[in-house]
This record gives sequence, structure tokens and C-alpha cells, in this order.
Amino acid sequence: MAALSPNPPAAGDDNGEGIVAFAPIHGILCATHQEPAMPDASPLSPATRWSAALVCAVSLASLVLQYVLILQATRSNIGPLLGSVRFFSYFTILSNIAVALVTLHGVLARDGFFARARVRAAVALYIGVTGLVYTFVLSKLWEPQGAQWWADSGLHYATPLLYGVWWLGLVPHGTLTLRDVVGWLVFPALYTAWVFLRGAWVDEYPYPFLDVGQLGWMKTLLNSTAVLLLFLLVGVLLVALDRALARRNAARPE
Repeated sequence: MAALSPNPPAAGDDNGEGIVAFAPIHGILCATHQEPAMPDASPLSPATRWSAALVCAVSLASLVLQYVLILQATRSNIGPLLGSVRFFSYFTILSNIAVALVTLHGVLARDGFFARARVRAAVALYIGVTGLVYTFVLSKLWEPQGAQWWADSGLHYATPLLYGVWWLGLVPHGTLTLRDVVGWLVFPALYTAWVFLRGAWVDEYPYPFLDVGQLGWMKTLLNSTAVLLLFLLVGVLLVALDRALARRNAARPE
């Protein structure tokens, strides 16, 4: 999902927007699925930690570049505060932040929330759908140039690909269940609700397929339902892959 919308609001539009309040990924996943404090996976290998460092670096660099670009674009109209609100209102940004947090924990070899197998898989789901929606829907709507191309490529192509390879090939597997998928859907559902609430307030939507003003409620609700179904299907696929990878790894000779 694009970090800068293919249909951005008018340059001089001061939305009068206030302070944003949206549930962080940590709180949502904790509320939907409580997990024992004990680690549910073996310690990460040095190769896994070094690979996590690469993924984290790409994601963070892309986030910083995009933040600078959006502040530059909004400096002369809505200002840095509301520009920051707009920045954090993109699912792309939130999913990349989640990637950075999970991989940073991997680099530091720390236990805790972001080291849990369910959270790593949830982030694989979020960043994977980010890449899929952008590649097959949003990339056709604009052609970023210069620094924006680099930020765009990092957020929507490089980070999803690198994190997917890291999750599939380098982290332990075998603890996920289909029940986890239900919990993973809470965050995108709440994000969609936030988009509609914010859009009704400031008449600005981060993605054209969620633009109630342009499409109307019926079409927008159909689009949002389709995206949530995509999250569901990809989540089920991740659980199946987790089980298959666990069986493969168990069958390997010591």
C-alpha cells in the first residue's frame, strides 16, 4: 500500500486535523491473543541475526527517507505536525515499522513480544499484503521519480521481499495455528475503521480504493472487505507454510 497516495489531497488543503490516536500493533495483538511469557522458539542463529540486521536497515532507511519527503511536501501547507499524522496514516508505514521492530529484536537476540513466533508471522502477513496490494493495484496509478522512487521501492518491494525470505528461511517454525489468523485480522480491521473515521473528519483517504468521497460507501465497503479477505487468505497460507517448514526441518538429519 503506497506510502504516498496516488491521489494526494490538494497542496493548500489545511485539514485542521488534531492529534491522532490509533491502537498500536503491540496492544492489539496482546489483547487478541495472550501468549505465555516463555519463548516459543529456539534462539536465533548468527546468520538469522545478521539477515535481520539487513532487513531492519532497509526498512528503517526507507521509512526515514519517506518521512523526510512527506515533510517536504507538506511544509508549505498543512505543516510538519499534520504531515506527520498523514505519514502514520498509511498502512505501508505501520507495517514497515513493525518489520523494523521485529528484526531489531532479532538482531539484539531479545525475548519479548516482538520475538514471539505469532508476532513475526503477523508482521509477515501485514508486510506481505502491503507488497501485494501495491504491486497489483496501486503501482499502476502513479510513477514515482527520484528520491520518491527509492523510498517507494524500499517500502513496497525490498522490505516485503527481504522480510518474507527471512521469515520463511531463517526463523524457527511450527507453533502457529489457524486460531492465530483471527487475531491477526484485528489490526487491519481497526486500521480500516481509523481510515474511515479520519476521512470523515478531514476528507482525506490514504488509498483510492478506500476513498468514500470518490467511490461512495457501498463500493468502499466492498473494497475493504476484499482486502480483509486477502489478509485472511494470506494468513491461512502462512500457517500452512509454518507447518510445512516445521515438518521439513524436523525431517532433516542432525
